[in-house]
Amino acid sequence: MVTRRLWVDLDSADYAREALSFPGLRLLLRVDSEVRGGGVVQTETRYFATSLEPGRVTPDELLALVRGHWQVENGLHYVKDRWWDEDRHYSKQPGVALGFAVLLNAVVTVLRATDDPEENVPLRARADALNWDIQQAVRLLTGKKL
Repeated sequence: MVTRRLWVDLDSADYAREALSFPGLRLLLRVDSEVRGGGVVQTETRYFATSLEPGRVTPDELLALVRGHWQVENGLHYVKDRWWDEDRHYSKQPGVALGFAVLLNAVVTVLRATDDPEENVPLRARADALNWDIQQAVRLLTGKKL
């Protein structure tokens, strides 16, 4: 069972916008999550900043946006960093880091777009299999044999 509590701070948002030069900042959020299961309770606090107008968004909408953010984080960034160690790849040469990020996004997109739900093979296992079978990888990307 998951319980989420939302805290909205307008005063600190005003301070951050003015004193810390965050133009457009309207809301600072704190989300406390409590997960109970199997006799174990895990708690986590996360902070967010947004330019949404306070009077135009409801607490339920804010929580939905937070959950949407974490779906992207867990579905894409976590995969790229944990599986392909993206955060440790850097280059001082202009364009190389961007090229690596674009290539990695393309790989994840292709792997997800060509997924066969009947095979039920995890994304990482499919990527590893293609690493060992370059001809299959080329066929997957181009539709042609090497």
